[in-house]
Amino acid sequence: MSLGSSVASPEKRSFALVARIQDYALIGDCETAALVSRAGSIDWLCLPRFDSDACFAAILGSSRNGRWRISCADPKAKRSRRYWDGALILETRIETAGGVARVIDFMPPRDGRADVVRIVIGDSGEVAFRTEIVVRFDYGLTVPWVNRMEDGTIQAIAGPHRVTLQSDVPLHGEDMRTVGDFAVKEGETVSFVLTQQASTATPLKPLDPQAALKRTEAFWRSFSKRAPEVGRWTEPVRRSLIVLKALTYEPTGGIVAAPTTSLPEKIGGVRNWDYRYCWVRDACFTLQAFMDAGYYDEASAWRDWLMRSIAGSPAQMQIMYGIAGERRLPEWEASWLPGHRGSAPVRIGNAAVDQRQLDVFGELADALSVAQKGGLPPHPRAMELRPVIMKFLETAWREPDEGIWEVRGGRRHFTHSKVMAWVAFDRAASSAERNGEKQLAKKWRAIADEIHTEVCAKAFDEELNAFVQSYGSKALDASVLLIPHVGFLPPDDPRVVGTVAAIERKLMRGGLVMRYDLDATTDGLPSDEGAFLACSFWLADCLLMQGRRADAEELFERLVGLCNDVGLLAEEYDVDAGEMVGNFPQAFSHVGLINTALNLSRTKGPAMERAADGHGVGSAPPRKI
Repeated sequence: MSLGSSVASPEKRSFALVARIQDYALIGDCETAALVSRAGSIDWLCLPRFDSDACFAAILGSSRNGRWRISCADPKAKRSRRYWDGALILETRIETAGGVARVIDFMPPRDGRADVVRIVIGDSGEVAFRTEIVVRFDYGLTVPWVNRMEDGTIQAIAGPHRVTLQSDVPLHGEDMRTVGDFAVKEGETVSFVLTQQASTATPLKPLDPQAALKRTEAFWRSFSKRAPEVGRWTEPVRRSLIVLKALTYEPTGGIVAAPTTSLPEKIGGVRNWDYRYCWVRDACFTLQAFMDAGYYDEASAWRDWLMRSIAGSPAQMQIMYGIAGERRLPEWEASWLPGHRGSAPVRIGNAAVDQRQLDVFGELADALSVAQKGGLPPHPRAMELRPVIMKFLETAWREPDEGIWEVRGGRRHFTHSKVMAWVAFDRAASSAERNGEKQLAKKWRAIADEIHTEVCAKAFDEELNAFVQSYGSKALDASVLLIPHVGFLPPDDPRVVGTVAAIERKLMRGGLVMRYDLDATTDGLPSDEGAFLACSFWLADCLLMQGRRADAEELFERLVGLCNDVGLLAEEYDVDAGEMVGNFPQAFSHVGLINTALNLSRTKGPAMERAADGHGVGSAPPRKI
């Protein structure tokens, strides 16, 4: 049954049936991932890797852009869902007047093949279902040829792309879709397996769904059983660790910021970016989370990915890389996709890869310091890398950059970037001191002190009684909450206390922290966005370090309460609309949850340990400028 080769006409589309971001659940195989809606529709899937072209892209448009739905025929059916305990296996329960059934969704860990498995199980009575699969390769653009093979499987091919669908029920073509109606009675099981291969490869043998389910359950429970007990926050921490594992590209150890692109920071807005890459800025926080939770193999793999990716000239060090360390991530717009609920443009690739962000050198130094302190074996190239990077940074730290938030409005002397440059020299000096390299230690400590003095003089605004976003600015920025985290100043320093208070007064919206003063953006894009969840976790850590435990716990409980019904967090939260926004699920948000939970549950958590690495130079109030 050939579906032809032309894409559907680009008439105006309705977004009413597209689920909200928070209504999705994640399944994955540690090489790619899919998002499954409450209604039972897989609306996002890139194969074979996180950064491959999507074959289901309905989340960025409509069903015409590709999806796979298994829906109950009864519109009054009640649905509930959960993950299996300690596993990335999604179970959706469907209850009707005539019976009860469950849909089990998962992706088996790779064993030479990439599969998505969906199993429908009858628990009582009889429940009628309909499955509908719409494959659209190239991010929802290309309609494939669809054929029935001799063994009954359905095959969809277009150019290099191929997926096959193994089904226990008869399927047929209908209005450019592949559909099938079926029912399950008590004790009956119906299975579907979607398998990806290159169109030139020899077709794989059918997969045994039940054996794959057992193997997948064993894989995830072997991972999650090592999660630490964190009191009443044990389950959110364990789920967050599973998310981090799922966002890890197993062949290299790289961890994507999120498995999605262009989920908007404001519904209907244009701040839509591709997050299917690995950011250096996440390195230290992620290492800390894995090591403090006891996951040293994952921490070591992430550290090793980092070292391979940054190899080369320090002047060419990037803020992000591809999952295998790729450097060229050109940005373009998929004009045929209208965007999530009309939020255009849809961007593929990320032009921020070409930005200068000096903070990455501090993030690298801090990550290596945390790794060494945590007991990871030293990387063989770390000692060779250090003097080369520090020589470059001796001059580069004085230059402006684009800053941690990748604002596309020109370079400035961002406070956070300068603080992280201080971190680079501070950690390098400490390492040299431990190694008996007295002259190097003295030189790097002097530069660290120079940066420290300049930041305290030029980045602290006496009128606001706070550190500001950049030199000479009056804008506040939540990134300065990291000043006590990295040991630049102690948490009880009057300038830090004043900064925290100013952020609480001016950057809080609905009890959550915005990244910066929205009216201070200079990149020409509309400024509205949601509250950045990682920043809210940073504030909770600061409150705890300042002895305000009750306030820290209250904020943390609010953040945990924002998790959706299966424990997932996006990048941001729109407090006015009451919904998650931004790419989903977001690794940085889940790293924040893990680290803050550990901070609250331990005498000396990750934030205190990281701060102890720093050698800030005093806590006296700054001089008048």
